[in-house]
Amino acid sequence: MKNLLSKAILKILKKTKLYDSETSLTSSLSRCVTRQTIINTIIDVGASNGCWSATARKYFPTAFYHLIEANPWHAQSLENLKTQWKNYDYTLAAAGDIVGEIYFNDSDPFGGLASHTQSEETNLKIPVVTIDSIVEKYKLPPPYLLKLDTHGFEVPIFEGAVKTLSNTNLIIVETYNFDINPQSLRFPQMCQYLEQEGFRCIDICDPLFRNQDKALWQFDLFFIPSSSLFFQDNQWR
Repeated sequence: MKNLLSKAILKILKKTKLYDSETSLTSSLSRCVTRQTIINTIIDVGASNGCWSATARKYFPTAFYHLIEANPWHAQSLENLKTQWKNYDYTLAAAGDIVGEIYFNDSDPFGGLASHTQSEETNLKIPVVTIDSIVEKYKLPPPYLLKLDTHGFEVPIFEGAVKTLSNTNLIIVETYNFDINPQSLRFPQMCQYLEQEGFRCIDICDPLFRNQDKALWQFDLFFIPSSSLFFQDNQWR
């Protein structure tokens, strides 16, 4: 029955053009749907102008969306979404392991890096929140999907989400194949870190290869709880 349901959902997604190549974001999200991943709140960290959440809403239309974005450049776009979307709110701040202030590099509207220390690159002081504080403040209902596009600042963000992680069904995190800064984790280290936190990798999307040598640069990894029944089946069929 479950396999028939999954095939039916996949057929609908293909007909409605919500399914793309196997390594696209849309195909990975569609596989989350076929696995019947239950999500009540999506917390989009590094949300920029909300474009990632706009895609995710096609697959999780009933979830509440709370977007967290550090770069003030996107403030108006995020505010505009409040007039367009139901079940939506946002916080203009960095996410981290403390509530207070932090330094940020805002030179790239769709990039940026948070840091606890000021430098030539990270010289803008902005507010910082923890995911746990946002969940508590807005009474966001579990289970959660955490999406991180945070350019190497993932560990402090996870450290500020200890309570939230205990009620999280899906993590989507942008990971790298290179040491993009001293504090970042390359993708094998990210897998090891999150496995220690109780999550295993279930999917992948959007591999990006750098121009000069076509080396694998980055991709998004999907993690679900290690206790999932999917990991009890070690067979290829």
